[in-house]
Amino acid sequence: MENTNLPFDFNEFSALDIKAILIKILSYWKWFLLSLILAFFIVKYVNAYQQRIYSLNSLITVKDEQNPIFTSSTNIAFNWGGPSDKVETIKTILKSRTHNEKVVQETQYYVDYLVEGKYRMEDVYGKVPFKLAVDTTTYQLLNTLIELKFLSEEKVQIRVDFNESEAKTLERYSDAHKKHYEVIQNIYEQVFPIGKINTDFLGIDLSLTGNPNLDKTYFIKFNDFNATVSKYRGIDVSTAKKGTSLISLALNGPNKKRLVDYLNSTVKVLEKDQIAAKIKYAVKTKNYIDTLFNDMALNLSTIEKDLGNYKEKQNIYNLSAEGSTIFKDVIELDNQQQHLQDRLDYFNSLESYLKNRETYDSGSIPVPAVIEVEDSKIASSIGALISKTKAKENLLQNVTEDFPGVKQLSAEIELERNALYENINMLRLEIQNNLNRVNKRLSENQFKLKKLPVKEQQLLSFERKYVITENNYNYLKQKSYEAGTAIASNVSDIKVIDNAKDIGQGFIKPNIKFNRLIGLALALALPLIIILLLEFFNNKIHTIEEVEKNYKIPILGVIGTNTEESNLVIFNQPKSPMAESYRALHSNVRFLLKRGAKSNVLLVTSSISGEGKTLTAMNLAGVFSISNKKTVLVGVDLRKPKLAEDFNLNKNIGLVHYLIGNKKPEEIIQQTTYDNLDVILSGPVPPNPFELLLSEETGKLIEYLKEHYEYIILDAPPIGAVADAQELFQYADTVLYVVRQDYTEKGQLKMIENKYKRKEIENISYVLSDFTFSKRHGYGYGYGSYAYGGYGYGYYESEKKPFWKRWFSRKS
Repeated sequence: MENTNLPFDFNEFSALDIKAILIKILSYWKWFLLSLILAFFIVKYVNAYQQRIYSLNSLITVKDEQNPIFTSSTNIAFNWGGPSDKVETIKTILKSRTHNEKVVQETQYYVDYLVEGKYRMEDVYGKVPFKLAVDTTTYQLLNTLIELKFLSEEKVQIRVDFNESEAKTLERYSDAHKKHYEVIQNIYEQVFPIGKINTDFLGIDLSLTGNPNLDKTYFIKFNDFNATVSKYRGIDVSTAKKGTSLISLALNGPNKKRLVDYLNSTVKVLEKDQIAAKIKYAVKTKNYIDTLFNDMALNLSTIEKDLGNYKEKQNIYNLSAEGSTIFKDVIELDNQQQHLQDRLDYFNSLESYLKNRETYDSGSIPVPAVIEVEDSKIASSIGALISKTKAKENLLQNVTEDFPGVKQLSAEIELERNALYENINMLRLEIQNNLNRVNKRLSENQFKLKKLPVKEQQLLSFERKYVITENNYNYLKQKSYEAGTAIASNVSDIKVIDNAKDIGQGFIKPNIKFNRLIGLALALALPLIIILLLEFFNNKIHTIEEVEKNYKIPILGVIGTNTEESNLVIFNQPKSPMAESYRALHSNVRFLLKRGAKSNVLLVTSSISGEGKTLTAMNLAGVFSISNKKTVLVGVDLRKPKLAEDFNLNKNIGLVHYLIGNKKPEEIIQQTTYDNLDVILSGPVPPNPFELLLSEETGKLIEYLKEHYEYIILDAPPIGAVADAQELFQYADTVLYVVRQDYTEKGQLKMIENKYKRKEIENISYVLSDFTFSKRHGYGYGYGSYAYGGYGYGYYESEKKPFWKRWFSRKS
């Protein structure tokens, strides 16, 4: 079913002339010019008002730096996860709260250095001629501007306006403790000598770094410590290149000097902490080794003394050839047994750790400090386990356990852990088998020992204990030396490739070119959208071509805009273009009338009031009268009579008196001051105009007039407002339907068009009134609306244009 209520006819739209659309849009060039001018000033203001934001960065690399004399088996900083694990750890540390607290404490970035700018308080950190050291053990006033005015190189005035303070709170930065501050006076002002300054809300050490500007006022402001830390935790930390240990640090802010200092300070604090952590691990390792070493040294001394006493007491100092051979084999087997047992103990410890933990990190997994792990699968499996665990932890910060990615990682972790268990079990089985073989060979040598003399057996036992203890002693001594050397020669794993530096980087915000582009786009788009919306919802008649294209009823004539006060232009301005257009209409009307007819009846109507039907009827009657045709103008619009004022006639006598039987036809006809032109006014407004016009008296009057006049012009009511005019069509030889440009709605012509298509009325034509040519209306373009509503709208409004409309009409 066709929807006739749409304000836009898409079939018509498809046939639009693109050139007409462009011409129409360009006719609004003043709108675009005004929009461009406004956009220019708005963008200029925005670009000037927005705070300049800069972005600086530094580049570091994370690499295990160890003394080259160490082997992988003796490395005291063994890293299970490999470089990638350490990179992720460093990235996490750089964004951590603890690390940034240390940096903020070191740089004292909770203090703002400000001066009053054009639009805001400007951050002038690094540009002030003084240095401020905050006493972190005293309380400082938060979130309040503290004014510093240098009176000389020795004195400074401190002023605080507490009325501007939003919160009166003090904070001690050493432990971030806060307390409420009771304001004693709203304005605090005092002069201090430059140096240490202490009040009940301020504790600083002020020193000059240059010559202070005595005419300039500086401000400092203390910010909440935790809020400052949270702000700098927003530092951007990313891997510069995937698969490498390069880390890029970036920080954005309005002050480049502050950005440079913070980026470089955060790296220095990181280096310091990393060295301290490595030394701490090495010290703990060395202490453990030294404990074993001291115990072993005591055991060695005891065994050495027992061995000497036994030799002296038993008077036996050397083993026999057979005993020496057995001793050599036993010592070798003892070393193998010790090595295998150490490995077995380590894998047992590793398995126990893995079974008792859900998450893993390289710092807590047991490190093979005194053995060498030959199987590379163990190290790679543990590294993969650590990597996947960290990935899962990072993912869980934003999603739940039910997230598919988390489930996938959990499954991969479980598979990796099972594979690691399997590798450990296989290695442990292999070690146990080797240990069993060594124990078996030791048992065989024990059997051989029993064949030796008793004294020699006892000597061999002492010698065996001594050699084993001595080997362990020497091994621990070497480990202690390595640990001590590592502590003494320890270096940071953090290497700075590029320090943060101000090399004249431009600001990243505001993006002036982008803002200009957006301003230009909006300046062009907004007027265009408004124009399109206005045209989209504009369902008025605009052009001749529009009527010809969309409607079947032909156009008989076009009447221009009346710029004069008088409506009788055919008499008062006979040489005007307006009068000429009525003459042209008169000529066209004559072709529609019956040739040779004694009298012709013309009915003039419209859709609603205000479209110029009465103006057309009066002037058309005037043209006929000037042509020496006896003409009568009949005002049959009983609801809104208008003819009396223009002809200066008695409005108390009219058609109504005849229709109700009070007057005869000749009594209601009034002569005008113009030759051949008489007028019948409508008379007083009756309560039942429709019924009166339906009476037989109306037809009798028309017949009477035909006998006495050559042309009868009926000024009928609008058919869109009332049904009166439609009943009068039966008396008319031709109907003129007035359509006013930019006033008549397209849908209002729907009813008369339907009657014309159904041939209920045939001899009818359109007359376009108040017509002006305009680029804004293009040429021949149109878009239709065939909605039925609103025929009665505006019927009781005045047909005369308001002053401002007449003024614009003249301008057009």
